[in-house]
Amino acid sequence: MNGYQRIEAALAGRRPDRTPIMLHNFMLAAREMRLSMAEFRNDPKVIAEAFWRSVETYSFDGILVDVDTAVLAEAAGAQVAHPRDEPAVVVGPRLRTLEEIDTLEPVDLAAHRRVQISLEAVRLLVERSQGEIYIRGNCDQCPFSLAAMLRGPQEFMMDLLDESQTARIERLLGYCTEATVDFLRLMATTGCHMLSNGDSTAGPAMVSPALYRRFAEPWEKRVVAEAHRLGLPYLLHICGDTASILPDMLETGADALEIDYKTDAWLAHDRMKDRAVFVGNLDPSGVVAHGTPELVESKTTKLLELFADTPRFILNSGCAIPADASPANLRAMIRAARGFSGTGRGGAD
Repeated sequence: MNGYQRIEAALAGRRPDRTPIMLHNFMLAAREMRLSMAEFRNDPKVIAEAFWRSVETYSFDGILVDVDTAVLAEAAGAQVAHPRDEPAVVVGPRLRTLEEIDTLEPVDLAAHRRVQISLEAVRLLVERSQGEIYIRGNCDQCPFSLAAMLRGPQEFMMDLLDESQTARIERLLGYCTEATVDFLRLMATTGCHMLSNGDSTAGPAMVSPALYRRFAEPWEKRVVAEAHRLGLPYLLHICGDTASILPDMLETGADALEIDYKTDAWLAHDRMKDRAVFVGNLDPSGVVAHGTPELVESKTTKLLELFADTPRFILNSGCAIPADASPANLRAMIRAARGFSGTGRGGAD
């Protein structure tokens, strides 16, 4: 099997010949080419080359094409900073009040420069992979997280508690859903093999499970449905400890859930088995970036042992790997995965 076939098998619930690996490594990929984040995010050829070199260096099975979490928000008018050596980040809202939602024009994503850079980078990687490597086209934020960026996270949290604002919140979420699904439609034209979004502002670290079910999950379902209408599998990522909303995340219909290291892997295994692919969930900082190779190998092996009874597993960190991660640690992770032959259920801790 090649890398594409391994990940395709995992998504279909078939046993691949070995554990598939697809890492959230955009910052490390840039650093290993000695690129600043500014140089990385502004040139599709550079983005594609950085990710391809990471495949050649570490023999990954798939590539998660990502540059930062501010592309959609910037296209929709939020204030975004572009630090030279850090990912772009939202620094100011588009909406001072929810009343302004009625004045917003539809987002023209196809005309936005950074959207086009992301799309072209994916096209280049699809062309270069020739069906050998699985390409995941990440489409930035789900509607709830995008709404929080446009309104301002603190202000949006207060709005959610004000029942008099519910109708406006719904309109904002509908507006953001159109932007999100438009990105999916554009990304699908690149030939990528999977679509994905993040919705970390909707996680339990920010809002209650009840608010997640009321204001995030219904819109996530619409996004997943659009990906499936486009004929592509879909992955949902939410940071933090998502144990309390895992059943709801599964109800979105997502084919895969990218699980943060803060979520108990045993619990996720039991709830997700035979329903969705588990993608994760090594600690990206404390283990993958700054642990010893021995620690990385040990933690990887324990995770592999836990998921040895299901083919629905793709090895990854729980979130983005820091730029200063040790190459020796990544090699230790790969070595553990490639050499694993266990069949019994062990345990991740």
